[in-house]
Amino acid sequence: MISKLSFFLFALLNIRVTAFPRLNVNGVKGLTQVAQNSSGSPHLAKRNEAECPHLTKNKELKRQTAFDPTSQQVSTTGEYAWVAPGAGDQRGPCPGLNALANHGYLPHNGVADIPTIISAVNTAYGMGIDLGTFLAVYGTAFDGDSLSADPGYSIGGPATSDGILTSGLLGTPSGLSGSHNNYEADTSPTRGDLYVVGNDYLLQVDRFQQYYDALPENTPAPEQYAALFPFRQAQFNNSVATNPYFFFPQFAGVFVSPAGYAFPPRMMANHSAEYPSGYLDKASFISFFAVTGDSGAFEYTAGWERIPNNFYRRPLSDPYTLPDFVLDVLAFGLLDPRLLSIGGNTGTTNSFTGLDVSDLTNGVFNGAALTEGNNLECFILQLVQAEGPTVVAGLYENLTAALQPLASTISSNLAGLGCPQLGAVNANMYNIYPGYTKAKGV
Repeated sequence: MISKLSFFLFALLNIRVTAFPRLNVNGVKGLTQVAQNSSGSPHLAKRNEAECPHLTKNKELKRQTAFDPTSQQVSTTGEYAWVAPGAGDQRGPCPGLNALANHGYLPHNGVADIPTIISAVNTAYGMGIDLGTFLAVYGTAFDGDSLSADPGYSIGGPATSDGILTSGLLGTPSGLSGSHNNYEADTSPTRGDLYVVGNDYLLQVDRFQQYYDALPENTPAPEQYAALFPFRQAQFNNSVATNPYFFFPQFAGVFVSPAGYAFPPRMMANHSAEYPSGYLDKASFISFFAVTGDSGAFEYTAGWERIPNNFYRRPLSDPYTLPDFVLDVLAFGLLDPRLLSIGGNTGTTNSFTGLDVSDLTNGVFNGAALTEGNNLECFILQLVQAEGPTVVAGLYENLTAALQPLASTISSNLAGLGCPQLGAVNANMYNIYPGYTKAKGV
């Protein structure tokens, strides 16, 4: 029997309209737009196309440059009017998902299935279907339930909902708030390190203030992202200097933690005729992060994230795709190679030790070459697939069935990239990092 999720992923890979009832015709056209060009990423403008095959592969595809208020406006009225979370509603570390639940793009209880999550982030933020699918399937496999009738996960803590998070489990899915080191990681721009502040999902006002101060005003969104590098580097240095349990794993650290820096200017920026590529103004920024008050005296109300009124997202003909995100990760990694390094502190502060990628992968990948070609994407996604069974061993009865949707999604994203084939990895190398063993309960 073909599971509902398998059928959905099959339909997705074949770009079937019926899989996304909320997407209009422009949205469906947007599914195929995976182009990346240097004008969309000025910090990459001088990169050689040979170094970034995605640029060559997609350079003939054109992206929308003109502002279209009719198609880009995001509704915050009627069925999408903001409603504060109530008792039992789940909210977690991702402000974008919290805002979607408060506006009805996701279920208000904060527990959603995969198709709803993909549709919501595309409709409200212009996230590419490829990136949205991978993140939703990954979150479901590691922090939700991929075997239920309607696979999905909680955007906050442990929860159940009709048809979601109810079957085939040996334990209780953590939700995103309990996803430390498998989805959420240290070095967040607005959340504290788990073993320093005691939780990894509540905004820390002092960190938010630093982010607010680092965000340049009256500047196009791509340039705003580029300007955040010193802040990104400072948060990494802070974790090294203050957290003896700091651990920077391959997916949650190298790949997902940059999202906190890239996603706001890339997908929370308001678009206009003046700023067709977007501009994340300070008023919109504090609204998305559930912050009120004046700079220097900010106040945070947990779970009250809000999409600002008169918000115009990036066009669906120019979605923020997986290749786009990989290029943004690489842009900062080229400036500070530690941001691409698996590693962590070894029990004391300021003891950061990088892991030898060649030893970890039995020579298949070399750390010095991760910035070349498609190597970073190949390395991260294959490592997720190789380590998946170990990560979820205590959650599912049938590991193969539980991870099959993730394997299919990874295979789809890696198709045609010419990746070196990764087999088994030497995961015991992680044991030198107390932050890894502590999270595993060892």
